[in-house]
Amino acid sequence: MFTRRFSFWLAVVLIVSLAAASCARNPQQKPVPKRYKDEPMISLYVNETGEKKNLKMEEYIAGVVAAEMDPAWPVNALAAQAILARTFTMENIEAGRVKKLHGTDASTSVEEFQAYDPSRINDHVRRAVERTRGEVATCRGDFIKAWFSACDGGVSASASEGLAYTKTPTPYVKSGVKDNCLSITTPENRHWEKSIPLSQVRAAVKNIAGREPGDVTVVKIAQKGPSGRAERIQIGDVQVGGPALRLALGSDQIRSMFLEEVSLKGDNLILAGKGFGHGVGMCQWGANLMARKGKTPEDIIKFFFRDIEIQKIW
Repeated sequence: MFTRRFSFWLAVVLIVSLAAASCARNPQQKPVPKRYKDEPMISLYVNETGEKKNLKMEEYIAGVVAAEMDPAWPVNALAAQAILARTFTMENIEAGRVKKLHGTDASTSVEEFQAYDPSRINDHVRRAVERTRGEVATCRGDFIKAWFSACDGGVSASASEGLAYTKTPTPYVKSGVKDNCLSITTPENRHWEKSIPLSQVRAAVKNIAGREPGDVTVVKIAQKGPSGRAERIQIGDVQVGGPALRLALGSDQIRSMFLEEVSLKGDNLILAGKGFGHGVGMCQWGANLMARKGKTPEDIIKFFFRDIEIQKIW
């Protein structure tokens, strides 16, 4: 009797846990996002000039897609980017992050919001935006965290591994996805190497950990995540998070935490690896490859995110 009762409650717990982790299986659990009768207008703060202007959402999304992805790429890859850009925009407007800074819905700063460059808009971008007009990605009625990176090195990462993000659950982010992006990406994404003066490394470690790393005679990867990325790195006497070190040293310099070598050479830290970006969510080069193979924008998004819905809200 006890064994049967225990087995019953164990099954109940497992079912509840699986239901909580799912995004699209039980859409009744949360309402769908607000639907708009007409395309919304948004306010944009132009960081370069301090100007504030109003423009239609899809016009804004075109400027984002053109800035975030090569406008010459296949339309379906650009269209997948448009879905994520639109989702990111709606999620951040809902949270009011830029409203607190500038009194607007969005800004042109990549640190505050996302890239924006209307001068790069071409026919490919216009077709991509129109093809996905009003489409967003949701999880149980909420906009997802619409992460993407340039090149995930062939294997995607979870939010906790690639971004050290644990603030909210992100069960919809697939990790360990193999997209074969290295077969078409640029040479510097297949393998890169960077030499960084130890003076910069010490300053970065102190900024992250609050203390000096001491005499740096040892550097090594202290912990790798499931995809193979460096989650923690030993610098002298101090361990720091891989994503935090990348940001502190410059994400444009340290292309990724998909490291193949960590060593010392004279007064320099040598890092070598593959990929470009945090590797979470959609890989742009992977999207490029899938688009070349005839995959739809929605197929591409669902390849990198699980249990989500693509919904048209205007």
